[in-house]
Amino acid sequence: MPDNTLLNILIGVAIAAALAYYFYATRDKQPPAKNMAAGGSNSLQLQAYERLTLLVDRIAIPNLISRNSYVGLSAREMQMILTKTIRDEFDFNITQQIYITPDTWQAVKNLKETNLLIINQVASMLPPSATGLDLNKSLLQVLMNDNKGNLHELVSQALSYEAKKLL
Repeated sequence: MPDNTLLNILIGVAIAAALAYYFYATRDKQPPAKNMAAGGSNSLQLQAYERLTLLVDRIAIPNLISRNSYVGLSAREMQMILTKTIRDEFDFNITQQIYITPDTWQAVKNLKETNLLIINQVASMLPPSATGLDLNKSLLQVLMNDNKGNLHELVSQALSYEAKKLL
């Protein structure tokens, strides 16, 4: 890997981690989420947190790879499948933002953007003859070598924390 591309990936992940840290550092200073469900029930908000927790799990790169592992694809084809899956999953759940805190929604958006950045940058470093398997291995290697590779877990914890405040 060229040093500058790996550095760009690490910077992107560091920014996302910094935003997640900021969320945790300021979470106790924020007022509780307003109840937007009819009749005083917070069930819509709880369902939104549940759906977004599922979204975060589904767009985690290791989970994407395990669900979308196809034999015979080029790295470029695999890149397109992974990025399209992330975008489709996110778009399907975009309306859930109206039920959750803005900071939590921003954490979900940052995870999506960070994952897209990592996939695209790692794919751009591979030779044109690389296979989808090569891309998947490189992605997992980048995540394993970065302490902040588990950003999806931080976002899941943030969602869980916010949901528990409603109970």
